[in-house]
Amino acid sequence: MKRYLFIIILTLFLSSSAFSQKRWTLSECMLFAIQNNIGIKQQALIVENSEIELNTSRNNRLPNLSAGANQSINFGRSPSMATGIYEQNTSSGTSFSLSSSVPVYNGKRISNEIKNSEINLKAAIEGLNKAKENLSLNVAAFYLEALFKKEILKVCVEQNALTNKQVKRTDIMVQEGKAPVSQLYDIKAQLAKEETNLVNAQNDLAQSLLNLAQLLNINDPSDFDVLEPENIESVNISMIQNPELVYEAALEQKPLIKEAAFRLQSSEVGVQITRSLYLPSISLGASYSNGFNYLFGKDITNMSVSNQLSNNPREAIGLNINIPIFSRFQTRNQVRSARLNVENRTLELENVKLLLQKEIQQAYLSAVAAQARYLSTQKSLDTTLEAYKYADERYNLQIISVYEFGEAQTKLFSSKSELVQAKYDFLFRTKILDFYRGVEIEL
Repeated sequence: MKRYLFIIILTLFLSSSAFSQKRWTLSECMLFAIQNNIGIKQQALIVENSEIELNTSRNNRLPNLSAGANQSINFGRSPSMATGIYEQNTSSGTSFSLSSSVPVYNGKRISNEIKNSEINLKAAIEGLNKAKENLSLNVAAFYLEALFKKEILKVCVEQNALTNKQVKRTDIMVQEGKAPVSQLYDIKAQLAKEETNLVNAQNDLAQSLLNLAQLLNINDPSDFDVLEPENIESVNISMIQNPELVYEAALEQKPLIKEAAFRLQSSEVGVQITRSLYLPSISLGASYSNGFNYLFGKDITNMSVSNQLSNNPREAIGLNINIPIFSRFQTRNQVRSARLNVENRTLELENVKLLLQKEIQQAYLSAVAAQARYLSTQKSLDTTLEAYKYADERYNLQIISVYEFGEAQTKLFSSKSELVQAKYDFLFRTKILDFYRGVEIEL
């Protein structure tokens, strides 16, 4: 008996996390997962890259500036610097230049590229929000699974305590000659079976905590545990929202809808960008160049470098106009492809909305079914509990056998387990509907 009592006390000690390790709340798990998930980090890099692309598009309005230099050595006949007559000589020449140009008009191409980059940045941000939401929902599912396993373990502990109590009582009855020894062996066999259930429940809880810890990318999950909310017992049966209202809220708030809508807007701007290729482009340019030469020879007098630089500068400013006439139908086909992309993005948005509506309808039906099952298991537990009390009284009076009493115990254990499972299933289904409505998942 002392061994059984020790197992129960140790189980309660472990399941209540009596150690000093930190117990995580749902919000802490979600925050940690978002901060350490590799997929989230990759999505954040996409957002950062979109910001760079937007900066690049805006900078296209600025003038460019480039510099160049050239050094050459010439052999053969060249005009004399003094007489202008071609002579056989060797000379070196040095020149450098500075040029700049700025776009004046290009069919609003730059403006549309900036607009397109802004929309793509918004889409990338919504993609990041979508990834965070999906991860949070997965964390909530694993977290509720761990809480469910904790409650199942408590049910096993309670059932084990009841059976252990019956073992003691039967032992006394055997000693007093009110029950046969075989009945004591039978009730001990029942206790051994429930101890196996207890060990299985402990293993299931450990596996659930490990799954959640791995989802959070915790390096050392050995001491990981979750905190049981105080109000988890009060499940509101009126928590189910109308699916049409949930869908309307989801259309306005869900990141996956916003992301698809932004992708459609981006494709529409892409048509305007490609159509600008039909239009002429105008740019303003300016340049400055200078240089000096040196002739090799004994009787040749070269002008000083400073004098040459003073006499040789060239400044230029010009307006460049490029009028597209025929591009081998490349522009036409680019516009066609851009319009097809708009149609494709339109279909993608419609498909996302359709899938979202189906998911919400399915989630609503699942929540309704879970609600009915939860209410049913509550009534079943009340009935089973009364039956167990009646069986307990009759067993003490030796009116029923140990097998009948064991069956009553088994039914009570099953009813408690089914109620716990139904409660967490219903709770999770309602949280999914909250997720679609854009409500933050919390317990």
